[in-house]
Amino acid sequence: MKFDSSRNSKSLLCAWIIVAVFFCVCVIFPLVCVLTSAKIADYRTVFTQPVWHSAMGNTFVQCICSSVLSVIVGYVFAYAVVKAEIPGKKFFSLVPIIHLITPPFVGGLAFILLFGKQGFITHTILGLDVSLYGFWGLLVAQVLSFFPMAFLICSQVLRGINTNIEQSARSLGAGEFRIFLTVTLPLSWPGILSSFLFIAVSVLSDFGNPLIVGGRFRVLAVEIYTQLTGWLNIGTSAVLGIVLVIPSVILFLLQNRISKKLEVKTATVGGKSYGIVQTNRVPVLTKIILFSFVLIFSLFIIAQVIAIIAGSFQQLWGINTKLTLKHILAISNYGKELKNSVIFAMLSAVLSTVMATISSYLVHRTDVPLRKTLDVMAQLPSAIPGTLHGLSISIAANLLHFKNSTILIILAMTIAFMPFAYRIISNSFGQLGPNLDQSARSLGANQLISLLSVLVPLARGGIFSGFVYDFIRGVGTLSAVIFLVSFKTSLASIQLINLAEQGAWGRAAALAMILTLITFVILGMGLILGKIINIRAGNKNVISFY
Repeated sequence: MKFDSSRNSKSLLCAWIIVAVFFCVCVIFPLVCVLTSAKIADYRTVFTQPVWHSAMGNTFVQCICSSVLSVIVGYVFAYAVVKAEIPGKKFFSLVPIIHLITPPFVGGLAFILLFGKQGFITHTILGLDVSLYGFWGLLVAQVLSFFPMAFLICSQVLRGINTNIEQSARSLGAGEFRIFLTVTLPLSWPGILSSFLFIAVSVLSDFGNPLIVGGRFRVLAVEIYTQLTGWLNIGTSAVLGIVLVIPSVILFLLQNRISKKLEVKTATVGGKSYGIVQTNRVPVLTKIILFSFVLIFSLFIIAQVIAIIAGSFQQLWGINTKLTLKHILAISNYGKELKNSVIFAMLSAVLSTVMATISSYLVHRTDVPLRKTLDVMAQLPSAIPGTLHGLSISIAANLLHFKNSTILIILAMTIAFMPFAYRIISNSFGQLGPNLDQSARSLGANQLISLLSVLVPLARGGIFSGFVYDFIRGVGTLSAVIFLVSFKTSLASIQLINLAEQGAWGRAAALAMILTLITFVILGMGLILGKIINIRAGNKNVISFY
C-alpha cells in the first residue's frame, strides 16, 4: 500500500515515521538486545539445572491456579452484583474497582499485615503461630489482587446479554438455574475466557506479590530480578525472561483474538436491550449464598485498606499496638521519591497518551502501510512481563552507553502502560463516523489537523481516561523500573519494597498509605475533570477506566 500523493500526505508521513521509529527504538530494539545478550551456556544452565525447572513449574502452576480462581471469584462476584439483585449491589460494585486502582504491591503488603506470622487475623485474632509465605499465601494474595479484573470484564459481558433471550427461556418454563446453565453461562464464555487470558498474562508478570509474599517459592518474575541484582548473572536473567515471555506472548495473542470475538458477540446479543439489565429471579437461598460470598471478599479488600492505615499508626505491628505518628513523620525522608513518582508518572502519562492517540489514528483512520504491524507493536508491551521489560531497556541503554536514568524510567513507564490508552482511544475513535474525517479534508484540513481539531475534541473523554489510568498506574509502578532506578532517581514504590524486605512494616505501611491517597486524589480530580469534559462535549457519561 502506498501513501496518498496529495498535499496532505507529508504530515501523515512524518507522524508515521515518528511512531515507527518510537516502536523500533523503544520496543523492538530492547527486545532484540535481551534476546542476543544470552549465550548458549546460559541456555544450557537454565534448561539443565533442577532449580530452574522448579521455578518454571512453580510459575506455571501458580499462573493456572491464580488465574482460574480469580476468574471464578470475579464471575460469581459480577453475577451477584449484575444479575442476582443482592442488597447493596452499588456499594459492592465499587469495591473491586477501588481495589484495582490502588498501587499493585499494596495488596501483598496488606496480606502480610493480616495473615503473616504477626498478622492481625492469624496471630492476634486466631492466635496461630503460622506463616503463609509460599504457594498458598501467594495464591490468596494474587486472587485478591486480580479478581477485580475478571469482575470488570464479566460484569460488562453480563450487562450485554440480551434479556429477551433469558425471558424467552423463562416463558418456555425453564427454571432460573437451567436458564443460568443454558443461556447466561454459555453467553458469558467469551468474557470468561478473555478475562482468564488477561489475568494469566498479569499473573505471569506479577512481581510485587511474589517478592513480598512468595518467600522461598521461586517464580520466574522474581528470579529475573534476583539473578541480575543479587548474582550479576545477566545471561541467566535474560534467558529466564525469554522463557517467561513466550507464554505471555501466546496468551496475549489469544486474548486479542478472543477480545475481537467478544466485541462481535456482545454486539450480536445486545440488540435494543443492551444496557438494560434484567435481573434474574434468583431463589432466596441462592441470593443469601451470593450475598455472603460477595460480602466475604469485600471484607477482605476493606480489611487490607484498614490494615495499611492501622499499620501506619502502630508502634510495631502485631507486637506493640501503641499509637504513634513516627511512621507518618518519617515519610518526609522520602519526599524526593514521592516527588519523582508523581513527576515521572505525569510525564510518561502525557507521552503514552500522545503516542497512543497518534498510533490509534494511523491504524484505524488512515491507509498507511503496515497498519497491522503498528497495531501489534502498540499492544505488544502488555504481553511483556515487567521485569523483562525493564531488563531489556537496561541492557539496550548499556549497549548505547546511555545512562540518563530519568529518561529511561519515563520511557519504561510510557511503553508499559501505553497499550491501555491505545485500546480505549481506539474504541473512542471507532465510535466516530468516517464522514468526520472526510468533511474536514473537504474543507482543506490535512490529516493531522483533522485529528487535532475534529477527532481529539470528540474523543477527549476516552483520551482523558487513558491519561488518568496511565498516570495512576505510573505512580505505583514497580517491576518495569526496578532495574532502571538510581540513587538520584529512586521511586516511592522501590523504597516501599525495600522497607518491606527490611521488616520495617510501619514505615512501609505509611508510605503505602500515602501512595494510595495520592492515587485516589488523582483519580478524584480525574473524575471531576472528566465529567466536566464530557458535559461540555454533550456526553453525560463520566470517565470510564474499563
